[in-house]
Amino acid sequence: MTTASYPSFPILAVDDEPAWLRSLRVALGRAGVDNLVTCQDAREVPALLAGRPFGLVLLDLNMPHVSGEELLARITVDHPEVTVIVISGMNQIETAVRCVKLGALEYFVKTQEEDRLVTGVLRAVRMLELERENREMASRVLSGAPRHPESFEAIVTRDRAMLAVFSYVEAVARSSQPLLVQGESGVGKELVARAAHALSGRAGPMVAVNAAGLDDAVFADTLFGHARGAFTGAEQARPGMIEAAADGTLFLDEIGDLAIPSQVKLLRLVQEGEYFPLGSDRPKRLRARVIVATHHDLAAKQAAGTFRRDLYYRLATHQVRIPPLRERKGDIPVLLEHFLAVAARELGKKKPTAPRELAVLLSTYSFPGNVRELKAMVHDAVSVHRERILSMETFVRAIERGGGAAAVRAAEAGENPFARLEQLPTIKDTVELLVEEAISRGGGNQTIAARLLGITQSALSKRLKASRES
Repeated sequence: MTTASYPSFPILAVDDEPAWLRSLRVALGRAGVDNLVTCQDAREVPALLAGRPFGLVLLDLNMPHVSGEELLARITVDHPEVTVIVISGMNQIETAVRCVKLGALEYFVKTQEEDRLVTGVLRAVRMLELERENREMASRVLSGAPRHPESFEAIVTRDRAMLAVFSYVEAVARSSQPLLVQGESGVGKELVARAAHALSGRAGPMVAVNAAGLDDAVFADTLFGHARGAFTGAEQARPGMIEAAADGTLFLDEIGDLAIPSQVKLLRLVQEGEYFPLGSDRPKRLRARVIVATHHDLAAKQAAGTFRRDLYYRLATHQVRIPPLRERKGDIPVLLEHFLAVAARELGKKKPTAPRELAVLLSTYSFPGNVRELKAMVHDAVSVHRERILSMETFVRAIERGGGAAAVRAAEAGENPFARLEQLPTIKDTVELLVEEAISRGGGNQTIAARLLGITQSALSKRLKASRES
């Protein structure tokens, strides 16, 4: 299996000293940068730039045949899309100023500490990645739809807000920075993460870890692994999930449930790009893209002091919110048909026909469990199905159970729809408006409207008749 190079664009290092180029390759390699092309003859640079999409050039100034300043000026004119960092043996302010005026992003001296040079290169790489991601996102927004819808085929939708999510995920899929996926339980956060991985072009696998319920010790061992003898019972070294996800994607689900000590470890991982297996004093590089998900309101958890603000900002470089099913009710008919087919196939039955009123009935429900709840409803209904037309009774019972719980929660929260009205409507007006709304939500179906109102269909018919005669 081939491994993905970092960054996605090649970097060209130009210097006539082969020993320096070898040293630079080693230093950048330790920082995870391996997409490096070296050149010892400045005269070859124009042809190299014309033949490959280099994003960054690391340029020495003192070279035979063509001076670095002359080459810098030529690159700036012929390849304005290429960023140049000058790395010179001379520590001269005038030269540095002149190079910046010619178009160089930064000027480093070879004799300065190696970490500063590597940090400068990583900073330039990140800047170029963000520029490319911004252009990609702008292109996706203008197009209004993903270019690779097949990557999202596991998510059944025709909702415009969901399609906008797809376009954004597609735009940032090749980024090396974390992606935060937020949304209620059951909306399909892991499916979105899998789509992002499929679009990333990474050679490695996607490895999923559910952080809910993991204490700090288990979390650390699960992610980082351990060396032999790290603790009692550790008779053999064991690699962690980070290593298993090398050159791929590490998906951490329910990160809102992490304890503070685990959050600190995760912060160091994404901030430094390295980690220590338990019992080892030798760091390992993070070679996976990190995607995290949560159903929690992280802003509220920050305010409560249960989620670190610095970790949030590290994880939220890219972020999407998956809308709940109640905000995309136009998806209910297509999801219903999809899950009927899936359930029938799994149960070895012929796909039943859903009554026309069923989608209307389901659209009146808030679905606190979202798509996962609808899938469970359909599977339950198909499992007991006997006739050609699917019975609505299992759905009615499920909605009554869920609706009752929702009503209790609303009552406990002290919600009163009339509380903010200056003038209360009369009982007669209130009942008429309530009936009108129920009829509207039920799509004109009195049976569904009666269920919404908690009365029998005959009682609703009498009320409607009395209203027309009055």
